[in-house]
Order: sequence, then C-alpha cells, then structure tokens
Amino acid sequence: MSEVVIDASVAIKWVAPEALSERAVALLEGPRLSAPDLLVAECANILWKKVARSEMEAGAAIVAAEAIERVEIELVPMRLLLAESLKLALELDHPAYDCLYLALALARDCRFVTADGRLVNKLAQTGGQRLRDCVLGLDAAPEFFS
Repeated sequence: MSEVVIDASVAIKWVAPEALSERAVALLEGPRLSAPDLLVAECANILWKKVARSEMEAGAAIVAAEAIERVEIELVPMRLLLAESLKLALELDHPAYDCLYLALALARDCRFVTADGRLVNKLAQTGGQRLRDCVLGLDAAPEFFS
C-alpha cells in the first residue's frame, strides 16, 4: 500500500499515549500519509481539550503540536473535497467533516485509517461495499501496522 489517508484520531496518538498509539506510530514508517488540511485544526482542538481536561500540560501540548507539524504528511485543501464529502455525509447521515477524510481516500483510491470506531461501525452498517473496503479501523489486524 503506497498511500493511506489518516485522520486526527490517528495523528493525535503519535504524540499522546493512548490505546493503539503503537499502531498509529507504525504508520509513520509505512505508506505515504495524506489528509485533508482539516487535520491541523482538529489536532489543535484535541490538544486544547486535553489541556482543558487536565489530561496534558499546556507546554506538553505545544510540544505535541510542533511534533505533528514536523510529520511528513500531504495536506490536501478541504475545498477540493467539499462536494464529495457533502454527498457522503448525506448518504451516510454522518458529519461532513469526517466525510472529508473518506472523500480523499476514495479520490486517491487508497485506504482511510481511523481510530474513530463510531465511523467504522457506521460504514459497516450503512455504507456500500466500496465504502466498507475503503475504511480500516486502527484496531484492525495487527499485521497491517507492522
């Protein structure tokens, strides 16, 4: 696999020890990574929430943000994915911001890796085969992440 789309639920695990962090880190050594540029704002918001909930010190959150900034990841402008992500959101009855990642993976004909179990379950239940084949939960088979 030459490219995967990742979302903020994966990227945040690179810098904040959480369940499945090792698998997220393994992706850094594997395929080329891409994401809609929404990833940047979502990561900043997650780090802010961690500080607000006293799960992380402010200084550590800033260091984490700087580490994410240094990761080699192609950030694709959201505006290029707007119409397709809206179509997917309407089809799935799911928030359009999550569908941006899915739209990018479909456009690039690659897998979308996420730690968002809610989205994986939604696609398993309501998505067509093309969508189910596109998404891969971070908790999937370990050999994919080694």
